[in-house]
Amino acid sequence: MGSSDSNRMFAFEDLLVWQKAIDFAEVVIKTIDEFEAPRKHFRIIEQLEAASISISSNIAEGKGRFSKKEFVHYLYIARGSLFETVSLLILIRRLAWISESKLSELTRLRDNLLTNS
Repeated sequence: MGSSDSNRMFAFEDLLVWQKAIDFAEVVIKTIDEFEAPRKHFRIIEQLEAASISISSNIAEGKGRFSKKEFVHYLYIARGSLFETVSLLILIRRLAWISESKLSELTRLRDNLLTNS
């Protein structure tokens, strides 16, 4: 199903915050594909990928729960995954695997995800 499909099967797909989280994860993963990182540091890369994917996954899982309280709990988990992703991106910038401009782009996407959701 494409993102423009009006007959969505799952309610989370209509959430702006989920859509922004998917966009953020996509950019992070594409950024990972551009890394010039030594192979021995694959665990850092895997952690970044997992954390970025976890944001939208937790939003979707929370939307599938049966109460608003459970949904909010999963939103907090998603926020924690976002913070983890940002921390890893800062480390990766310090290791010079990405440019300052790429980190700035990801920071703008992060800020967009946190606001007006």
